[in-house]
Amino acid sequence: MDEIDRRILRVLQFDARITNLDLAEKVGLSPSPCWNRVRRLEQSGVIEKYVTLFSQAALGTPDTVIIEVRLEKHDDETLKKFEHALTQFPEVVEAYLLTGEYDYIIKVAVAGTTGYERFLRDKLYKLPGIRETRSSLTLRCLKRNLSPQP
Repeated sequence: MDEIDRRILRVLQFDARITNLDLAEKVGLSPSPCWNRVRRLEQSGVIEKYVTLFSQAALGTPDTVIIEVRLEKHDDETLKKFEHALTQFPEVVEAYLLTGEYDYIIKVAVAGTTGYERFLRDKLYKLPGIRETRSSLTLRCLKRNLSPQP
């Protein structure tokens, strides 16, 4: 990957729907070599996929809560069941297995404290094996990138 590839990635990171002609102009290439580079970046796995970001507020879930979860047991079966259940909850935007004090960190989109309580009572707390949780309601997002800056 060279500097031109990095420029292509920086443009695509914030406008994946840009035309190849406009992309080529922004990065200083003619359209054909630009298209070839984008295809190479896709085929090599540097570009994994193109996505659409939705507005949480427009979807009725304007609030974000970060939940740390500690499980009672750490055997493969328990972890597998817990992780599968998390993938089924539409409120869960991101989830990570961690090292350290807590086992998982989960980012959920909810509608206020009522929506958060409903998520806890009706979904998360019904999962077996949870020993402890700790939550933080976010006040505002300061930075949001889905990929590191190329």
